[in-house]
Amino acid sequence: MAATTDAWTLAVIVGLAAISVLTRCFFFILDRPWGFPGWAHRALHYAPVAALAVVIVPEIVMTQGALIATWRDARLYGAVAGAAYYFWRRGVLGTILAGMAVYLPLHLMLRW
Repeated sequence: MAATTDAWTLAVIVGLAAISVLTRCFFFILDRPWGFPGWAHRALHYAPVAALAVVIVPEIVMTQGALIATWRDARLYGAVAGAAYYFWRRGVLGTILAGMAVYLPLHLMLRW
């Protein structure tokens, strides 16, 4: 069996390569400096917090794609303990330790 590549596949590969090169070299191609508008620059300050919320919140309140149905879930109490510590002391390491200090005993000993 001979392996051949049709024209459509080659066109897609060349097109994707061209788009990749163009987007990566966009700032080098321009002849003048380019910057974000003020509103976009301010919005980028919230991007890390929004991305973290999108990853963390579903992990805390959902199990296998469905909302948790009971209050006997160690993740809830660990998250509350971590948030309380953060608002009290503003330390990231302490937040992790406080959350895990509540989560682990509930999860391992009580099987929540």
